[in-house]
Amino acid sequence: MCGIAGICLSDPDAVVPEDLLRAMTGVLEHRGPDGEGFLLKNNIGLGHRRLSIIDLEGGDQPIYNENGRIGIVFNGEIYNYLELMDDLKRRGHQFATHSDTEVIVHLYEELGPRCVDHLRGMFSFAVWDGRDNSVFLARDRLGIKPLFYTIRDDRFLFASELKALIQDTTIPREVDEATLVEYLSFGYVPGDRCILKGIEKVPPGCTLTWRNHQTHLRQYWDVGFPDDANEGQHDRVEELQEVLGDAMRLHLRADVPVGVLLSGGVDSATMVALASQYTSAPIKTFSVGFEQQEYNELKVARLSAQRYQTQHHEIIVTDRDLSVLEKIVWHLDEPFADPSALPTYYVCREAARHVKVCLTGDGADEVFAGYTRYRIARSYEKVDRIPSWGRRGLFGTAAALMPQIMWGKGLLTRLSASGARRYLHMIGIFSESECATMLAGHPRMSREKLTRILDPFFDVNGRSALTALQHADQKTYLPDDILVKADRMSMQNSLEVRPPFLDHEVVEFANACPPGIKIDQNVSKAVLKNAMRDLIPKPVIDRKKSGFGLPIKDWFRGGLEPFARDMLLAPSTRCTAFFDRKAVKRIVTGHQFGMRDLSRRIWSLLVFEQWCRSYGV
Repeated sequence: MCGIAGICLSDPDAVVPEDLLRAMTGVLEHRGPDGEGFLLKNNIGLGHRRLSIIDLEGGDQPIYNENGRIGIVFNGEIYNYLELMDDLKRRGHQFATHSDTEVIVHLYEELGPRCVDHLRGMFSFAVWDGRDNSVFLARDRLGIKPLFYTIRDDRFLFASELKALIQDTTIPREVDEATLVEYLSFGYVPGDRCILKGIEKVPPGCTLTWRNHQTHLRQYWDVGFPDDANEGQHDRVEELQEVLGDAMRLHLRADVPVGVLLSGGVDSATMVALASQYTSAPIKTFSVGFEQQEYNELKVARLSAQRYQTQHHEIIVTDRDLSVLEKIVWHLDEPFADPSALPTYYVCREAARHVKVCLTGDGADEVFAGYTRYRIARSYEKVDRIPSWGRRGLFGTAAALMPQIMWGKGLLTRLSASGARRYLHMIGIFSESECATMLAGHPRMSREKLTRILDPFFDVNGRSALTALQHADQKTYLPDDILVKADRMSMQNSLEVRPPFLDHEVVEFANACPPGIKIDQNVSKAVLKNAMRDLIPKPVIDRKKSGFGLPIKDWFRGGLEPFARDMLLAPSTRCTAFFDRKAVKRIVTGHQFGMRDLSRRIWSLLVFEQWCRSYGV
């Protein structure tokens, strides 16, 4: 796992400013503390920071093909690199290393941009092609590894993280105010947009080619749900066991020890169970808990650790540990309102003291339908037989007449809505009316564009509610929340995390499964649980879904209340340049003295305030 950066100048006779490239690469040192390397070819420069995982002695980058006309800087892992290497050798390619990085160079030499079709892994990389002085960028199918870029008047810059791009002081640190309603609703900026104007992200499953200061974006893979996935309730347990076993075998490839981030759920327990089948030495496992027992999963996590006799490590996170907020926000790049980034940071920090690589259960909920909202969506299907105008008239009118804090208002609002609007009601941090109040100084901002982002996932004839929700999550919440959190918090600690559930062959298999075997008799992830029932402790299999929650409700009514008030209500507060100050005060005070839990809203505002300070906005 590594960090990459690059500069491409429009003038072919210009020379890349090496000091800027070194600054961009240097700020990524946490992603690759084991070394750095540079490719400098007049108007093109590529930089690399290395975290050594495969071919520890010979994998330094950049790496070139035999004649030095093609070079690469690479972030990620190619799990099928041995098979690809054997095939390329048979085709006459000569390898100077044993690394997965060099495989991409020769595969690109052989196939050009189509090389990505054959890669099984997580990656973002840049290939310099000296034959036409072009640069080819690629990002993995699910968006596990990040890739930012910007196009200026005379230059094209890219990097693994936003903070590397803004080492170029000509890039203004100006907030794209159109993204504020997205942040308040989702808790992140979705898709290829960025919080700063003029900066974008290469979307998952896409490549971008720069040539003669022209860019071409191409999609080579996309999340899909076959039309016949709703048909046939046949058992696919044995097939799933084979698919997961193959993914695990590949994900364990490394020249360093591999551990597991272990929670109390089925997903990470599956990682421990399968990894233990393919390794002879005891697996190292790492868990995080809280003093408040209702949030503490350590007792359940120990069941899996004990069953497979892992070398188990545990840590406890308290409100005092919020002292790292500034560090976390800096490494997250953009405002990011998922509070589980905090325990993720601490468990990754602990794991990095013992291993360089950890497996994680990330992606299983989105792929096998584990979230509570999926079960709720299935239960709504009978109500959805009522025409939408009837539901709006019946449930919507009743909800509008109810006070904001009255129990049941949210349920009626969701029942009255459909498609993208219902999804927003399910996952949104701030409601539509709250967004309008918070952004009172920006009257042209509305949630309408959010439904336009989401409508394509729901406006499909004959599609089940579950499939629509999964599609939306796999295209938004998964790459823009779950995977951002995992990448930034692990790489901040120079730890590589690998999510076998997001092997694209596992995802394609799961998305082809009918909804009835994902949620069966109101049991979430039924097909996965059935596949793992003999390998995972029964209390883990049968445990109710709890998520990776934090006791922030109690923290912001206790020891952290003064901290939140000082951050958000001081005269020097920066976020009130974007959000209405009175609305911010009502949220802080309302949580402290009211009946409603407004802790997620407070967390979102705190993160945004800290981001403004850290990024000089």
